[in-house]
Amino acid sequence: MLIEAGLLLIPAVTGLICHEQASFRAFLISALAAAAAGGLLSLVRTRGSNIYAREGFAIVGLSWIMLSLFGCLPFIISGQIPDFADAFFETVSGFTTTGSSILTDIEALDKSMLLWRSFTHWVGGMGVLVFAMIIIPLGGKRSMHLLRAESPGPSSGKLVPKMRDTATILYGIYIALSVILLIFLMAGGMPLFDSLINVFGTAGTGGFSNHGASIAYYDSKYFEIVIGIFMLIFGVNFNVYFLLLLRRFRAAAGNEELHWYLGIVAFAVITIALNINSMFGSFREAVRYSFFQVSSVITTTGFATADFDQWPQYSRTLLILLMFVGACAGSTGGGLKVSRLILLIRTALRGVRRQIHSRSVESIRFGGQIIEEETISTCLIYLVIYLMIILASTLLISFDNFSFEANVTAVISCINNIGPGLGMVGPAGNFSAYSAASKLILSFDMLAGRLELFPILMLFAPSAWRR
Repeated sequence: MLIEAGLLLIPAVTGLICHEQASFRAFLISALAAAAAGGLLSLVRTRGSNIYAREGFAIVGLSWIMLSLFGCLPFIISGQIPDFADAFFETVSGFTTTGSSILTDIEALDKSMLLWRSFTHWVGGMGVLVFAMIIIPLGGKRSMHLLRAESPGPSSGKLVPKMRDTATILYGIYIALSVILLIFLMAGGMPLFDSLINVFGTAGTGGFSNHGASIAYYDSKYFEIVIGIFMLIFGVNFNVYFLLLLRRFRAAAGNEELHWYLGIVAFAVITIALNINSMFGSFREAVRYSFFQVSSVITTTGFATADFDQWPQYSRTLLILLMFVGACAGSTGGGLKVSRLILLIRTALRGVRRQIHSRSVESIRFGGQIIEEETISTCLIYLVIYLMIILASTLLISFDNFSFEANVTAVISCINNIGPGLGMVGPAGNFSAYSAASKLILSFDMLAGRLELFPILMLFAPSAWRR
């Protein structure tokens, strides 16, 4: 909470510089409220200080809910998003790097509000508690459970022996890539404010823009290519970049998940380009639009240069499937994750072979290592809960009487932290028509998806709160 109070001062200063007095006061009041809450909590003393898996999940789940509650205060206090459900939805969408929005006129917001809205992407992309571990000294095991509970992917390993050093390395890579992208955008002539907004959205794979037309507003091939490439870069497991820093090029290039990730992207780009070729002036133009949209969807960023809801059925269907796949584990992207998909496919194939050869003993390998059965079991449990949440959420929001296509893609886009869906919630639409109850359900989906289900679901388990 104290860290969030400090972060809220950044858009407050922006509001002061831009002479947005109402927004400045809103951010200042919100920062003071967060600081007061953090100060009161810091006075609480407990008898035990151990953080195990259960405590790690609870801390992460509760922290993200509190960050979202206090993070939405500026929108409400300033009156720019006066409804609580709308403000909470927009803030959760920011922190979870989803990019879904209830705004019908984005440009109407003050610059400081637009900055905070997109800055939440950058903060949530690598993880708020990962950043906190750099500042707050914790023991090895205590920080390990926090990192594992917040980091996206089937597993989160240590890059170096100390978890605090691991968090520092991750954020160092994250900041360096963000700065490089900022330089590229400004070199292409994009204004500083717009460049910052798009860096936050790209690095956090979030997708919030300060223009209703998203990246299409700039009508620039240069920006499309640069942002498209960097979306893919931020969708790669950050362990690969650490290996590159250590000059272990062969190990980085041999990363199996990376091969699958790039292979899926190449297949999708080529086949969609062939499918939409007749809609554009040349095949090269079709490839450009296909590349950007595939990069945006598989990395769960949500930027758009075209309304893909108007594309042929094959392209729309493949993009929906890419929403499920998501980016690599250990990246800032959402979705099932490529590594988890590989394990599920190999588990299914092993199950088929066991039906034929019932006495065979076969281990599943990934990245040259044998995967423990416990990890495979966790992936299967994750898949079942993931599908159950999608089904239940789709059923609950159906009371608003919108189309099945809009409802199911709204849920899929929220739980996979993507942003746009199809139909009413497509790239040209938004989520404003949903009721307050549906927006809260979709907010739950965004939080559950970003935190890999378990930290949020555990908060509702009575057994988690027993001593």
